[in-house]
Amino acid sequence: MSADTRRPTMKDVAALAGVSLSTVSRVVNGDPGRPDLARRIQDAIDLLGYERDHTASTLRRTDRASASIGLLVADVGNPFFAAVARGVEEIARERGSVTMVASSDEDPARERELATALAARRVDGLVVVPTDGSPGPARVPTVFVDRPPRYADADTVLTDNFGGAVAAVTHLRAHGHRRIGFLGDRSTLHTAAERLRGYLGSLPDPSPARTDLSSGRLDPSLVRTDLEGSAAAFDAACALLRGDDPPTALFTAQNLITTGAVRALRALGLQHRVALVGFDDLPLADALDPGLTVVAQQPVTLGRAAARLLFSRIDGDRAEPRTEVVPTTLVVRGSGEIAR
Repeated sequence: MSADTRRPTMKDVAALAGVSLSTVSRVVNGDPGRPDLARRIQDAIDLLGYERDHTASTLRRTDRASASIGLLVADVGNPFFAAVARGVEEIARERGSVTMVASSDEDPARERELATALAARRVDGLVVVPTDGSPGPARVPTVFVDRPPRYADADTVLTDNFGGAVAAVTHLRAHGHRRIGFLGDRSTLHTAAERLRGYLGSLPDPSPARTDLSSGRLDPSLVRTDLEGSAAAFDAACALLRGDDPPTALFTAQNLITTGAVRALRALGLQHRVALVGFDDLPLADALDPGLTVVAQQPVTLGRAAARLLFSRIDGDRAEPRTEVVPTTLVVRGSGEIAR
């Protein structure tokens, strides 16, 4: 084994290709110049295994651009946020940028720590799914996705959570259901609050002073909020369905909550008797019996839109902050069409 384990440099490429260092630099930075020289240089790069040192080029540039961006999500293990990350990464790759992804675990302190750490590594900007609405470091362009910032006026890309919830409950009502249970995420989250608002707004008379949903009025006992994870949703769904006057349908307002509700329906043998519409699609949702009817978001589209906004800011766009809203789609598969 050779004792020389150092990384090949531009000087090595220039020596092998028989050209000047400046010629190699121009080709590496996107100016091919003469085709014959460009081919010789590329052959030398391939032979040596040369890789451009983005860190060194960052230090030389006056704009400090690092060809990297940061992405902070609640939990990269959640399929929804993984799809958002995919959308961000697609646009970043088109721009020649690397995406560094981290999970805040819904912890505001961890989110601030990660945002500061990414900014210290001179990322060109951040895409953030905020935990408590806190903005990223002021010196780094930041775009928020899925949830709006609570304490800042900044670019934001959101799903039409209210409209999607209205569509879900309206669909269940069209199949004769009047006692419709609601299972929701943490009520402090913008997405959860908007989906609950859509649920309430789709009832004929959502006045909290009126409590009989069977005559078109709200029954508070049908609403369960602040559920964290599928296990909590399983317990809440079982409690609802075992009650004295159980719902004939469920609207579950988050993908992990939907998973818990599906498990509860199957455990109680009610999957063909109680209708269900979930917010967010799930892997293999069409393979269940019955297939799962959902309000499908477009997480990849959310990620792409957020990344495009971020790169426009990185490129110098100084327009007023703007908000983009991505529509949802009701995907009919069977569970939401079970009649009362």
